[in-house]
Amino acid sequence: MSPVPIPDWSLLPEIVRMLASIFPYHVGHKRLMLPSGNARVAGMSADLHLVGLRYNTAAAVFFVLYSLAEVPSNIILKLFRPSRWIPLIMLAWGLVMTLMCLVHTYQGLLVARVFLGLTEAGLFPGVTYYISLWYPRADRAMRIAIFFSAATVAGAFGGILAYAIEKMEGVGGLHGWQWIFCLEGLVTMVVASSAFFFMYDYPETASFLTENERHTIVGLLKNDSQNLATHYDFKFVLQAVKDYKTFVQIGIYIGLLVPVYAIALFTPTIISELGFSTANAQLLSVPPFVAGCVCTILVGICSDIQRLRGPYVIAGAIVSLVGYLVLYTQSSPSASYAGAVLAAVGVFPTIAVDLAWAGANAGGDVKRGVVIAMVIGLGNLGGICSSFVYLDPPRFHVGHGAIMGWLSLSIILSIFAMWDYNRINRRKEALCRERGIIEDRMDEFRDMGDDSPLFRYTL
Repeated sequence: MSPVPIPDWSLLPEIVRMLASIFPYHVGHKRLMLPSGNARVAGMSADLHLVGLRYNTAAAVFFVLYSLAEVPSNIILKLFRPSRWIPLIMLAWGLVMTLMCLVHTYQGLLVARVFLGLTEAGLFPGVTYYISLWYPRADRAMRIAIFFSAATVAGAFGGILAYAIEKMEGVGGLHGWQWIFCLEGLVTMVVASSAFFFMYDYPETASFLTENERHTIVGLLKNDSQNLATHYDFKFVLQAVKDYKTFVQIGIYIGLLVPVYAIALFTPTIISELGFSTANAQLLSVPPFVAGCVCTILVGICSDIQRLRGPYVIAGAIVSLVGYLVLYTQSSPSASYAGAVLAAVGVFPTIAVDLAWAGANAGGDVKRGVVIAMVIGLGNLGGICSSFVYLDPPRFHVGHGAIMGWLSLSIILSIFAMWDYNRINRRKEALCRERGIIEDRMDEFRDMGDDSPLFRYTL
């Protein structure tokens, strides 16, 4: 990795603290919305009459506004202060979640889920974009991995949380599932309020940096981006929307994200087939997420050191594909459990690496923010797919087959992207040699984004 003089633990703690406080409740809430997860334990299925495909529909409607709101959110983040916009998103999300404890009908649940998706939309793309404003391209995968691994660790304890909340049934006149909504909302609002005081905006204004550190970091980021534009202009939004490479990255990401949702979906059923008690079954849901977390950080570090993204995405997708093949072909619960662990270990690390890849290959602040939001936003439409493909327990042949198709798509598109980026890099190098274009002329191409002849794509 390139030497980055940014004191990580002056910048990252607030992000990690926010996620560590929010995601255990957040993952518990998402599991409540899974047809084969812990919802039936918490009693929401019976209380809200979630029969047939009602569970699936309630899970799916979340992703509609969640996907559509991410691009506008990242544009607002660029125009507004990150230290105000990200906590504001969290406050709104926390308020909606708290009020969800008052839901008493299926129709009310659908409305609440739609608004939850709208308010939650900006967090993941916002923090990913925020990291890209602080670190050069070669050093982002590990930081995004730390961010994403907080969610993965929370997933490890989501089952334990669900088991504990079951014991709150009837407390205060609320069901267990109502308590998880209430607790998540309140904790989110408390943490969001503290974030107003602890988050920093940009290196240019961060109070924890010395003047020498500030000058070094700003210069490093300027050189890393080839001094491309940092101001807002709608033409940079259009650059992102019209670039075919954006949609290649969306295809790669959606093929990786659907399996991530699927792992949370089918793991509880596989564990229940092992015949353990409720408490022990909840504990057995921990290893796939813990293993995925460890591998996420390790792969992020290795990807940064080697300055490579595509090979790590491809390798992780192949490992996960092997895990799903085991799940598809083996009927033994122990073999299925091993396949679930393998699937998680393979696909979880690819999310952080792919987001670092997509962001690194979008030139200019605004285009990068829009590309990240488009990749995450449209990629999350895959959540709708994962909500409806797992309909044939306990083997889930249709679901596993669909996931293998998505992983194969990611592998194919990643190979194409590496070839295409390398092709364009060679063409730019030839153009620079032919016309004598050197870095001293970078200001001439300031508004061109990654079309600048001096910009080189990461493979």
